[in-house]
Amino acid sequence: MANQVEDRLTEELLPLLKQEHFVTLSTIDYEHGGPNVNAISWLYAVDEKAIRFSVDNRSRIIENIKKQSRAALTLIGAGSTYSISGRALILEEQMKDVPLKLALVELTVEEVRDVMFYGSRITAEPKYEKTYDREAAEKLDNQVMTAIKRE
Repeated sequence: MANQVEDRLTEELLPLLKQEHFVTLSTIDYEHGGPNVNAISWLYAVDEKAIRFSVDNRSRIIENIKKQSRAALTLIGAGSTYSISGRALILEEQMKDVPLKLALVELTVEEVRDVMFYGSRITAEPKYEKTYDREAAEKLDNQVMTAIKRE
């Protein structure tokens, strides 16, 4: 997909975003107008035009989206690095059936770009592990992902 711009998620990207995955989320800071970047993992591609994600409803991300809906996800996977941008909409300020104060946000995909530098490819995707109680993390992950996929 190098040097191509798509208006939707491709067949190779869609499965990566149908599960919890490490991505970065870029929003426009509501106070100073500069970039604000956060790492998130609770996300789910509803289809090729919509990605839902969940973040703490007290986070700066939510305030940023309320002021300016433009946002971009950076995904490392499928052998490259992708920028997925569009408009974010807060669907729920407090998700139901989730014990934490989490908001549900949907990004309407407007543009997908392969942003990997020329002549290279990703040979290993980022990996992470939850550093708190493994059972509690698994239970919470299941609750959040179930709530994201609902509707």
